[in-house]
Amino acid sequence: MIHATNLPKVHAEVSAVFAQYEDALVNNKVEVLDALFWNSPHTLRYGTGENLYGFEAIQAFRAARPAQGLARTVLKTVITTYGYDFATTNIEFQREGSSKMGRQSQTWLRTEKGWKVVAAHVSLMP
Repeated sequence: MIHATNLPKVHAEVSAVFAQYEDALVNNKVEVLDALFWNSPHTLRYGTGENLYGFEAIQAFRAARPAQGLARTVLKTVITTYGYDFATTNIEFQREGSSKMGRQSQTWLRTEKGWKVVAAHVSLMP
């Protein structure tokens, strides 16, 4: 069954929570980042140098990560919602002082506690 894509109300909700995520990321608001990820052993995050399985592993990574060098410029954003409860966010970004292009993909799910990232992937290109 194909669900309606980019329903305006749902797209606005996901866009707002994604903006909250981006602000928390570049300003190292670890508690906000933790709150935006689904607290489940099924949550995963593939980073540029780590594969994290489960909320606890992601939370430990965030707590240990240096707070410097997080600023980035988002070059392109694609947010797509599918029905009322599922969405993907994808960006291209560049970190300050780096010539590499970054890519970030997230899968979001509406839960009883609001929108949560259930899967994420970050990679870099030369």
